[in-house]
Amino acid sequence: MAVQKELSPGIVVLSAVVGGISLTTGALLTVTSLFGYAAGAWVSPEALSPGLIGAAMAGVAPALFTIGRARLWEDVRSLVLPLVIVLTGLFTVSLLNGGSLQAAEGGPLFLALFSLGWVATLGLLALGAVGCLVAQYRRPAGRTGAAPRRPAVPLPAWSKPPLAVVGSGWLGIGAGLLAFPGFWGALVPWTVNRADAQGLGVWALALGVGVLGALAEDDLTRIRPALRAVPLIALVAAVVLAVHFRAVDWTSGPGVSLLALVTGLFTTGVSGHWLLSRADRQGEAAPAAPPAAAPDAPPAAVPDAPPARPSPAEDAP
Repeated sequence: MAVQKELSPGIVVLSAVVGGISLTTGALLTVTSLFGYAAGAWVSPEALSPGLIGAAMAGVAPALFTIGRARLWEDVRSLVLPLVIVLTGLFTVSLLNGGSLQAAEGGPLFLALFSLGWVATLGLLALGAVGCLVAQYRRPAGRTGAAPRRPAVPLPAWSKPPLAVVGSGWLGIGAGLLAFPGFWGALVPWTVNRADAQGLGVWALALGVGVLGALAEDDLTRIRPALRAVPLIALVAAVVLAVHFRAVDWTSGPGVSLLALVTGLFTTGVSGHWLLSRADRQGEAAPAAPPAAAPDAPPAAVPDAPPARPSPAEDAP
């Protein structure tokens, strides 16, 4: 019997709150970007960067709403750990680039108030995420033999090399944009500033951690929420990139790499979801194993009959 941790209520509440905020804020950033407006918390030279950040936020939101269906921490950590990276990372980037915020730059009133609310909300969510994560890992492990989880569905051997390439690519790009935004930002195939480069780096780093985490889990049943998020993020990001097609230098090496990574992200999510659905159907179609027969009970002991008493005729001399 495996010793596992039950999912804490704090993680469920956090994911639902972040899901609602991500859906509304991400939709705002994405839609305004599609119409050519940069409505991010900081001033951006182009509308593409805040649109991509909004696409990631809107794409991950539906998966966050499903975390409450899980019972075990191991079944959702491949999505929750990247979520904590995004919340703490975006809050840190917003503080480090405080001079680029719309409020500091004297932007329109709505965007100035939006940037202040962005920082305050991210600060509260990041603090709550770290607290919930610490509480989850301090939660005592318990045996779950009374209600066993679904059988493991290992990743196919052919899927592991592509997963490693896609995850390493996103992880490396994200780390480079975060640590060295001046150098790596110049390699982005459209115009970005320091805040854009680091904000995109946070999401790239989280995607890399999520993909590599799925590879480490090696169990499709444990990455079910992440499989719901990955293809949606890639799909919404592809729509934003298609609308801003002329702003991207697709003939450059970084442009080709971006296209390959977004395609790989979408393919990873769709293929993983298909494999998991097939495994679920096969599990439902398989006949249930007959219950084990109880061992035969030993025969009950029969008490010995008392000895017969002699008759009076036998007692007579």
